[in-house]
Amino acid sequence: MKTSLPVVGLMLGDVTGIGPEISAKLLAAGALQDKARIVVIGDARVLELGMRDAGVHLQYTVYSGIDEVKWPRSDVPVVDLKNIDPAQYRRGEMSPESGRLTGDTLKTMIDLALAGKLDGICFAPLNKGALHKGGWKFHDEHQMFAKLTDHSGFFGEMNVIKEFSTFRVTSHVALREAVNMITPERIACAITLAHDTLRAAGHAAPRLAVAALNPHNGENGLFGDEEIRIIRPTVEKMRAAGVNCDGPISSDVIFLKALRGEYDGVVMMYHDQGQIATKLLGFNKGVTVTAGLKTVFTTPAHGTAYDIVGQGKADPGALAHAFTLAARMAAARRASQAGAAA
Repeated sequence: MKTSLPVVGLMLGDVTGIGPEISAKLLAAGALQDKARIVVIGDARVLELGMRDAGVHLQYTVYSGIDEVKWPRSDVPVVDLKNIDPAQYRRGEMSPESGRLTGDTLKTMIDLALAGKLDGICFAPLNKGALHKGGWKFHDEHQMFAKLTDHSGFFGEMNVIKEFSTFRVTSHVALREAVNMITPERIACAITLAHDTLRAAGHAAPRLAVAALNPHNGENGLFGDEEIRIIRPTVEKMRAAGVNCDGPISSDVIFLKALRGEYDGVVMMYHDQGQIATKLLGFNKGVTVTAGLKTVFTTPAHGTAYDIVGQGKADPGALAHAFTLAARMAAARRASQAGAAA
C-alpha cells in the first residue's frame, strides 16, 4: 500500500441499521486498498457485529489512537473508541442514544481531520432523527458538519450517481420556505459549488444544467416569473464569468438531458426536485457528499434500511462508491494543497 495515498476514515454507521454489515462486506472484499489508506474509527464490537451479519471474516488490529497506526499493512486498522456496545440497542429501530453516540464518533473523526490526521471521512448510513433526538440539534448531518468544522459561507449536499451529480439551492426545509429562499445569491453560490466540487471529483470542465422552479419554466410568466426575474439572469451572469452552465431548464426534461450525457451536474432549486430522479436511477449506487467544507465527507445515498437489518442481504455497493469518491476527492485536495505550498 502506497504511503502517499490519502488516509480515509470509515465510520460504521448507526449500530441499529445495516451500516456495520455493509462496512464489513466492503472491508472484507479488500478492493479499495489501492485507493486509500483505510482506518476504521469506532467500536471494534460494532465491526464484529457487522462481520457476523455479513458472514465474513476480516483481519484487523485494534489501536487506541490514530498515531499508532502505521502503513503499509495488509490488515485493517481499527481505532477503537469503545463507546458503543451493540448489545445495548434494539436493532432495526431508531434509538436516540445510538444517534448520540453516532454523532460523538463523527465528531471524533472531524477533530482528527481538522488536526490533519484524516484526509477524508466516509460514513455508513446514519439516522437523522436519531441524531437529532440524541442531542445533535441539526436538521441534517451536513449542518452538523459545517458547525463542527467552523465553516462560514455556502455549502451543500451533492448527490452522485454514475450518470450525473445534483446540487441544491435549498435543501432540508419546508417547500413553502424553500421558494422564498431562492435568490440570485444562493443560486450563484450553488452553481459555484457545483463547478468547484465536480472539478475536485475529476471533471476538468464541468457542464452544468440549472433547473427551473415552476412547471414548464413558468410559461413565460404565466404561472410564476422566478425564471425570468431570478434564475435566468443569474445563469447568464455565471456563464459570463466563465462557468459552463445552461438554464433554467424545465424539471420535466432536465434529468433526461443529464441522463443522455449532456451535463455532468444539475443544480436544482429544492430537495425533492432532484432526489426523486437520483434515487430512481441509482438507489443502491448513489453517493451523498457534503460539498464546500474543509473536510471531505461522503456516505451512501440510502438510509439505515431497518427492514433488512441482520439478514445478511444488505448491498455494500453504494458504500463502495462513497469510499472511492472520498478517496478521489481527498487525493485531489492533497495534491492541490501540495501545489499551493510549492
